[in-house]
Amino acid sequence: MKELNYALAFEELQTIVGEMETGDISIDELSIKVKRAAELIQICKRKLKSTELDVQKILDELDDASENN
Repeated sequence: MKELNYALAFEELQTIVGEMETGDISIDELSIKVKRAAELIQICKRKLKSTELDVQKILDELDDASENN
């Protein structure tokens, strides 16, 4: 199964949080929803970290290019 993109993972996470806040989750579903929320948080963290590394790499390359000019 393909991993969700950040936007979809974050949207699903918001839905779960909303259900928890309004009490729309039964006790039987709570454990499943909490586990899914943890998975979604990990997906979002990986995407953010990957993006951070990509941006830093680009900035480093721009710094190197400006120093060589």
